[in-house]
Amino acid sequence: MSIPQHLKFLESHEWIATGHDPAAVGISDHAQSEMGEIVFVELPEIGREVEAGEAFAVVESVKAASDIYAPVAGQIVEANEALGNEPGLINEDPYEKGWLVKIKPAAEPAWDQLLSPEDYEKGLG
Repeated sequence: MSIPQHLKFLESHEWIATGHDPAAVGISDHAQSEMGEIVFVELPEIGREVEAGEAFAVVESVKAASDIYAPVAGQIVEANEALGNEPGLINEDPYEKGWLVKIKPAAEPAWDQLLSPEDYEKGLG
């Protein structure tokens, strides 16, 4: 399982690319592995404002549907339209091709409230 060092995580397995504005958001390699084959993704509308911790998308697999939570408050400025035709991109490449949305943070994000890659990995243990 890979955990890129430039990302921050939520305990609920979402990641965000810190240092980018807008910041890409997706689900971790661990999460996609646990979910199994992803068959559908419901993404939010462009322009939607989200609060940190708010459910903003749904990822459905052959096992279950899971809400996806915003790591930071901000505005959805882009959605990965490729997932409409190829939701399996999340399984294949959760950190690059399988990103879900890009969020423009509302203010200076509280990066320290999110898990480092090391802390996220420890929590999987």
